[in-house]
Amino acid sequence: MRKLFLSCIFVLAATAAVLAQQAKPDYSKITLVIHGGAGTITRANMTPEKEKAYKEALNLALQTGYDILKKGGSSLDAVEATVRVMEDSPLFNAGKGAVFTNDGTNELDAAIMDGKTRNAGAIAGVMIVKNPVSGARAVMEQSEHVMMIGRGAEKFAKEHDLEIVDPAYFRTETRYQQLQRLKNKEKTELDHSGGTGSTEKIFIEGNKFGTVGAVALDAFGNLAAATSTGGMTNKRYGRVGDVPVLGAGTYADNNTCAVSATGHGEFIIRSVVAHDIAALMEYKKYSVKKAAEEVVLKKLVERGGEAGVIALDRNGNFAMPFNSAGMYRGYIRNGKSEVAIYKE
Repeated sequence: MRKLFLSCIFVLAATAAVLAQQAKPDYSKITLVIHGGAGTITRANMTPEKEKAYKEALNLALQTGYDILKKGGSSLDAVEATVRVMEDSPLFNAGKGAVFTNDGTNELDAAIMDGKTRNAGAIAGVMIVKNPVSGARAVMEQSEHVMMIGRGAEKFAKEHDLEIVDPAYFRTETRYQQLQRLKNKEKTELDHSGGTGSTEKIFIEGNKFGTVGAVALDAFGNLAAATSTGGMTNKRYGRVGDVPVLGAGTYADNNTCAVSATGHGEFIIRSVVAHDIAALMEYKKYSVKKAAEEVVLKKLVERGGEAGVIALDRNGNFAMPFNSAGMYRGYIRNGKSEVAIYKE
């Protein structure tokens, strides 16, 4: 009996030691990577003042999330806080800076995923939730569901004390004028063509695809991803893109990587971009860089899809490939940060 007791004590002590080792934080690998949208972003279309504003906003987002990580905070908290910063900026197509639908409204989508548990939450088509990424997290943590849309998602947000704003909060004159220009172009081309093909073409072309996203690795080795968007300028019929579709625009799994995508959502959905990157890592043992480049620079290009991703593995390795003219992006690791906009 005494031997059994001592054996149990030994096993418990050994287990406690293992758990303590696992719980010991490692701050050397904490990493945060972000994007603020991909598309027709060139130096010719950018003023020095605007470029400075974008870089300042990207750096603020990075520092906000990194401050959480370096204090031992979770990757989930970091990506949510980082995305909220970009949602609050009128520079990005998410939250405050969301583009307009054909009806002159702003419809917002967001998703968040925990790489440790693979729990996830998403909302789509909301018009009064100030920070959609927090709405997505509430769905993940305070409901049994994964995705909520429209008025139901808004009711849920109200019941869970998320910040609610008047729809006018999301209106910015810059985005409104983008809608008017696109509508005028659409009407002109339709008047000349007399058909409906031009409408579809204009819906796709000439839009800066804008989405914000963050992926993070915390001191405990956990990955997380979050993405938020206002969708496409002039979108119709309650269109929803890739962002809230888990495995398409957003995905996280500690065994492989965390991914957030931006670009032409229809192609990202059909190609299941985020999960495809993770699958290449899991089944073909690709590095995160090789997997991300295979999907974005080869598969999507072959299918005609314009997009970019940020992808981060559990060792702090990351990739930021894109096949468009530019992508607002940045990273911070070991206190060193860098932001970029154009194809260098």
